[in-house]
Amino acid sequence: MAAGPGRLAEVVRFLRTEQIGGLIMLGATALALIVANSPLAGAYTDLSETVIGPAALHLDLSVEDWAKDGLLSVFFVVAGLELKREIVVGELHDFRAAMLPIFGAAGGMVIPALVCFVIAFGAPGGADAWAVPTATDIAFALAVLAIAGAGLPVGLRVFLLTLAIVDDLGAILLIAFLFTAKLSVLALLAAIGALAAYAALQQMRFKGWWLYVPLCFAAWALLHASGVHATLAGVAIGLATRVRRDPGEDEAPAEWLEHTLQPISAGICVPLFAFFAAGIPIKGGSVAELFADRAAVGVLAGLVVGKFVGVMGGAWLAMRLRLAGLPAGLHWRDLAAVSALTGCGFTVSLLIAELAFAEGDQQNRIKMAVLVGSLVAALLGAAGLRRRVRTHPEG
Repeated sequence: MAAGPGRLAEVVRFLRTEQIGGLIMLGATALALIVANSPLAGAYTDLSETVIGPAALHLDLSVEDWAKDGLLSVFFVVAGLELKREIVVGELHDFRAAMLPIFGAAGGMVIPALVCFVIAFGAPGGADAWAVPTATDIAFALAVLAIAGAGLPVGLRVFLLTLAIVDDLGAILLIAFLFTAKLSVLALLAAIGALAAYAALQQMRFKGWWLYVPLCFAAWALLHASGVHATLAGVAIGLATRVRRDPGEDEAPAEWLEHTLQPISAGICVPLFAFFAAGIPIKGGSVAELFADRAAVGVLAGLVVGKFVGVMGGAWLAMRLRLAGLPAGLHWRDLAAVSALTGCGFTVSLLIAELAFAEGDQQNRIKMAVLVGSLVAALLGAAGLRRRVRTHPEG
């Protein structure tokens, strides 16, 4: 019996490694594509559309919606915790160190949106596609960096992590503003009240999980009922969690919560979201249809070209304005490789695609553009990182 907990601890530790989380997510994506284009496609669709949950609480959602609105909220709790840590004790705490990834993240959102908008302007869906390529997938990008960039200075990971966190915060704010069709002010105020109670209990050093769990669920459910996308509750919970360790504490609440949720997010929540979001039927002319759809081409170009130009341009501007400098040991070629890698939109880009486009052929083409663009960006970034690994010792 003693071996059981030991094996479980080993699995949890395994899931915390960035490479494993990224590989599980890619495996779930591949499985979704296989199932959606096999004789099991009907069963896959039926499962995705199966409705579960209490209608009295307005939580009678399809399995796909539970993955999108519920499970992905856990991913955003982890992102919120990472952002809070960076603000309080990390790179974002130091103004000059923070400016480089912040400007890079800003450029990495604005330029892809412009590239997509210009390409798709006047085409069907063109007015809705611009937000899709603005996101960077933290798990996917860090997994590629961990695999292809082993041996490069740690400052490169810090730059990518900070940029991706700021980027995801921007993306979730876009989701909140763009995809809130009907707002229930009463439900929104109640959600804010639940979050305020959570934050107050954190400051009071209250330790009872039995109260935190219902508060977090209430905040999520009320935000969902308000019309604001429920994943925003995840970010808010992460930001409200205490980061600094008190005297006598082994770890701060944010550290404990991140260690607890990160393997669940990487091993269950994100892969299940990817499985239900990436199941795109691929027909004989799917690739030709993708390139005939200017909105899809705009998303693809935004991820592959816009992200690279935007992140590099933002970083250059921060240095030109003398607001930031390159981290120790890094060169512009290192940032170029990572800038290409930020085109891995994946999780959040798929989420925005589902929100921006009605279910159907064009949504599938936009999703395919996200998958293809993320893959191309990952390959370009990995190639650049491997080249830097070989040449870095000589500078």
